Amino acid sequence: MNVDHRDWSALSVGDRIRQIELEGYLIVPDLLDADQIAQLKTQAATWETVARDYSPHQRGRGDIQWEGGVATDLIAHEPTLEVLRTVFGDQIVFLSYGYDRSEPGTPGISLHTDGQPYGSRIFGMNGSCPATIRVLYYLDDLTLDVSPFRVVPRSHLSLHAEANPYSRYASHPEEVIVTCKAGSALFLNHRVFHGTLPNTGSRERSMLAVAYRPAWAGPIADVESWDPERLVDLPENVRPLFADPNTREWDFDAANKPESMPLPGPGLGPKRWA
Repeated sequence: MNVDHRDWSALSVGDRIRQIELEGYLIVPDLLDADQIAQLKTQAATWETVARDYSPHQRGRGDIQWEGGVATDLIAHEPTLEVLRTVFGDQIVFLSYGYDRSEPGTPGISLHTDGQPYGSRIFGMNGSCPATIRVLYYLDDLTLDVSPFRVVPRSHLSLHAEANPYSRYASHPEEVIVTCKAGSALFLNHRVFHGTLPNTGSRERSMLAVAYRPAWAGPIADVESWDPERLVDLPENVRPLFADPNTREWDFDAANKPESMPLPGPGLGPKRWA
């Protein structure tokens, strides 16, 4: 078992950008304090959950952006947005929000990607967005016996047929296991192959998963817009993240030499890792 034991707190801003772009995943420890964790777990305990189709012990709830309270406030958690700004360099657009609970006995999640270029039944057309980061907030310690995260580093860079983003795998010899303390957040490149190991422990592991994308990276087909009446009820600091989900910047008729080409900044070159 190859476990990533590094000191994540020692990474610089450039290291973090490199880690999520090149390796496909990043842990940021202590993004939530003990009080925030307690409040989120208290609120989550009131939610009705649904079992996944592969196990009654893997349960979840979607669209929790409308639940209000500390759960909705988390969407605009400033330390998280600060990390996303350094990676995206663009307006941040909220995509989705879900709750996930792994109970003792769950078999774990198969290796898969969260991004499919033509959309999918599981992820809808939002799965077609070319650039997405899912932020996984762990409300319980992630240990080797309680559904630890696993990932195949750099798998999102492969052009081989086995890296078809619609594929799923039980395991991979080069997968890396990731553990962390409650309150840590895992920033996930949606194209990297990842999953979890089984929960063979005696306790549950819960997490909140919030997905974001840069404004330019919209879906390939229109998705349903947000309900205006619900947007009005969102906190003022959260509402700006709920841009039109069909926001995208593209030009099918782009010329070979358009006028007024901008001078590219550091976001285009590898020096961003420094």
